[in-house]
Amino acid sequence: MARKKPTDNAFVLFDVLYEDGSRTSNRKIPSSELTGMDGDSVARGMIEAQDRKIGEMSGQPRGAIKSIARSANQ
Repeated sequence: MARKKPTDNAFVLFDVLYEDGSRTSNRKIPSSELTGMDGDSVARGMIEAQDRKIGEMSGQPRGAIKSIARSANQ
């Protein structure tokens, strides 16, 4: 019988779909940042900031985000 990984409620996971059709899964956003009326719209800005940082480090910028959704793997 396989053990399940312990869940860490400190993060909310998001799946991201990009304009070019590519997608990434399980992008971590601190749950403490997703409070208030804005909710998941804050996550989009944070994921865009993560993408810019990753693009700068790798030299391969990501495309524009088409949509985000909470991951079902939580």
